[in-house]
Amino acid sequence: MVPLLVGWAKLRQHEAHGTSLTAVAGTAVVGGTSYALGGSVDYVAAVVLLTAAMITARIGAGYMAKIDADKLRRSYGYFLIFMALLLPFKSHLPHVASGGAGALSWLILIIAGSIAGFMAGLFGSGGGAVMVPALVLGDGLPQQLAQGTALTAMVVPALVGAYTHWRLGNVNRRVAPALIAGVIVGAFLGGRVALDMPEGILRGIFAVVLMWTGVRYLRPKKAGRQK
Repeated sequence: MVPLLVGWAKLRQHEAHGTSLTAVAGTAVVGGTSYALGGSVDYVAAVVLLTAAMITARIGAGYMAKIDADKLRRSYGYFLIFMALLLPFKSHLPHVASGGAGALSWLILIIAGSIAGFMAGLFGSGGGAVMVPALVLGDGLPQQLAQGTALTAMVVPALVGAYTHWRLGNVNRRVAPALIAGVIVGAFLGGRVALDMPEGILRGIFAVVLMWTGVRYLRPKKAGRQK
């Protein structure tokens, strides 16, 4: 959404991030509901992720103009590509094959939630790009359960981040309503389709999307778009 809002809607970079995050909030609410109706949400894991992300989402939104976002963006891109390459080999990871991360599960959830919340506040991303691989590769959850849990966990952090951007004047009131309306329809339908899809195929599709997203973060921004 951010590249589209900058390139097509001609929004400022900060405004694109804030407007995108309002749509992310809508996606999390509707998509999370869709997965919950299908029984694909781990509520305990979602609460842990939510608590960590809620704290860092506000920090990320507030620090957008104070840190070297380009360097952080590139590092995030490399991280996403690495996760995308690792996802197809989930069943070969020793801890997944043995039944999960055990006592380390809580630490994985806290770290994943913290990173996801910060990135959501900083870049306007949904955080699922961090949470889903952490749940799939770290805790060994099925893809559908990981996606439903990540969406549910991002509801409050996305709302916090969106509200912070709103207060900072980074939400375009002309574009946001139409964007939210679109993601409400897409999130619900996407959730229903994902629940009926074989887990391996869904994980493969997610890996491709994650790879594409990582490459997008590695691409240098044009000088005119950094304003």
